[in-house]
Amino acid sequence: MGTSDFTKQPWASGPAEILGHGLGLLSAKDSDSNRRLAIISIDNAVELMIKTYLGLPTRISGLKITRKEYAEFSESFPRLLDALETHAAKKLDGIDLGEVEWYHRLRNELYHQGNGLTVERRKVEVYAELAKILFRNLYGIELIADDPHSADPLAVFMNSWVDLERRLHALAAARGVAPYPRALVDGINQLLGQGVLSQAEVKEFQVLRDLRNRVVHGQVDIKESLTKESLRRLKALLAKIPVDAPRSDA
Repeated sequence: MGTSDFTKQPWASGPAEILGHGLGLLSAKDSDSNRRLAIISIDNAVELMIKTYLGLPTRISGLKITRKEYAEFSESFPRLLDALETHAAKKLDGIDLGEVEWYHRLRNELYHQGNGLTVERRKVEVYAELAKILFRNLYGIELIADDPHSADPLAVFMNSWVDLERRLHALAAARGVAPYPRALVDGINQLLGQGVLSQAEVKEFQVLRDLRNRVVHGQVDIKESLTKESLRRLKALLAKIPVDAPRSDA
């Protein structure tokens, strides 16, 4: 595995090391033990990367969080997620914090009940992808440049979905629709009403969003669901959304 340069953001190296350890366990020989240890490590990394980001000096992050506030929300994972949503909603493209909390609870069950419990590999793989996306969103760093899983359908789909959400948010903002911290679906419906998106494009978004959610929630088999056709459809929709959305008053 390649490593990232943390010279400009040394504070990101701690979460990166823990996440890298979890990804390494996932890449090693598949076993119940390795999957349990992997999801525990990945979850620890998620918690640490959020705490680290929210705890950065205002001069670095631009966030204004008092020491008292930080101490209060750091004591609870749900409060930590609430704080991230409140202070850094624009860092959450491709991330549903409810899903992150669900995986955290799954990790807690494995950690506290331990022996005898197993976790499906696909769930660990999905949490790993969510963790990598969140790390990149928060720090702007690609954790592993030559990740052997980068060509996997799951990684391709999830990363393309992040790009789609980011472009749609930018398009909504450019058209005077501010989806942060509101649900992206609200912004898309308004874009439909303005004639910026077509009915067919919105329908395709809904179909692909449903697929994305079923994959993340572990309701479908990843290999059977993320086919070449589904990836093609996502990339086709992505190509229709401009990278740099023109402003409505342009």
